[in-house]
Amino acid sequence: LAQAILAQAAVRTSWHPTGGGGQIWHRAAVRLRCVVDRKQASVLTMHRTPAAAAAAAARPLLRLRPLPHGAGGPRLAAEPVVPGASLATAHRHGFAVHRLFSSASEYPAPRAGVEWRKLGFNLATRESQMVVATCSSGHMWGNCRVEPYGPLSLEPAATILNYGQGIFEGIKAYRTTKGRIVLFRPQKNAQRFADGARRLLMPPVPTQLFLEACSTAVRENADLVPPCGEGALYLRPLLFGSGADLGVKPSSQYTLIVFVSPVGKYFGPGVTGARMQLCRDHQRAAPEGVGHVKCVGNYAQCFAAQRDAKADGFSDVVYLDVTGEYIDEAAASNFFCVTPDRVIHTPQLGTILPGVTRDSIVQLVRRLRDSDVQLQVGRVSAATALSASEAFLTGTGAGITPIEHISSEEDAANFACPGPVTQMLSDMLADIQFERSPDVHRWLHDPFNEPAFGRDSFVEPTF
Repeated sequence: LAQAILAQAAVRTSWHPTGGGGQIWHRAAVRLRCVVDRKQASVLTMHRTPAAAAAAAARPLLRLRPLPHGAGGPRLAAEPVVPGASLATAHRHGFAVHRLFSSASEYPAPRAGVEWRKLGFNLATRESQMVVATCSSGHMWGNCRVEPYGPLSLEPAATILNYGQGIFEGIKAYRTTKGRIVLFRPQKNAQRFADGARRLLMPPVPTQLFLEACSTAVRENADLVPPCGEGALYLRPLLFGSGADLGVKPSSQYTLIVFVSPVGKYFGPGVTGARMQLCRDHQRAAPEGVGHVKCVGNYAQCFAAQRDAKADGFSDVVYLDVTGEYIDEAAASNFFCVTPDRVIHTPQLGTILPGVTRDSIVQLVRRLRDSDVQLQVGRVSAATALSASEAFLTGTGAGITPIEHISSEEDAANFACPGPVTQMLSDMLADIQFERSPDVHRWLHDPFNEPAFGRDSFVEPTF
């Protein structure tokens, strides 16, 4: 490994101090040196600041030992030089591990032998790595660690199993036309994740830790990111009460997990449009409830309605509000329709999930120039949807999925699939995600080259 790196004449690294001894260091002053011992070409030694290089060389803290190459390229293991040293020890001494790649393997190639175009939306492989962090009630979150995907150990009294104290997210990483691997708007998901945690009285995951966990998950599973245009790597962050408590109260312990799977189209390969059934005998969410939170209890209740709809030949259901007159959303995606006057209608936030893809569409439409397409955010009646000229669903899993048919007990409607407005918005979004057009909104996050921080907020236009 070291010989290969020397042949490249460069070592790309971002071992960097995060602060120590009460001191905050500037990036320019703390660039680390990764030294290759030429007598033992398989050993890499880590140093701190240039001023401490001599002392560090005399008594280094950790040494990096090369492991057999994985599908993603070179891998390294940290072994202690000082007795008892570890990556946690290194962090206390001012180091944070972000990545270590040679310049030739920064974005690992897709895993060989995978039929990417045949992927649907399911758990395609268990041969992956997951990121885990824990937090005790009233304490700060611990550092992330990487583990092979596998079973969890939970007591029967765990709060998540008894009282459903848990939330999740969905994020996608794409391989772009520029050869990069990027996450789409993870800051948005971090914000929604924190909001959901507060609603269920769980410790919010700080944005920086959330981005670090997601970025680590992408780097550790980079070979599972499909080729450009053939799918995405889906990240599923989980936060749940893992402590053992019998009483009806918040948990004493919490666990954050990010696991991944490569995915294709949400409704399966080859599906161009969805067939939807209006559901009037069941409501997904209630006013002042938790319909706007991505909590685990919101989805199991949809299974029966979905099963019945699929048995009748539909893809999914569209839920109405408690009045039975206005549309809320689908089981796992937001709803849009386009009326013949080219006005895009979508339900307002409140009882529905503030979808990241929904927000992206809202922002793209608001910024359209030289177009007669308009946007109306508010109540959308079932009659408006059935009289529309086109309709579509949005979500991280669904992307932008055209709707080809909607049925109710009394009426039915067929739509262009996809309609011209749906196709335009789908192309605009995909062009940003795959870097075919400039990322003027700064929605893309490179987990290999960008720091784990950022600000982003939902925008709800007023009309």
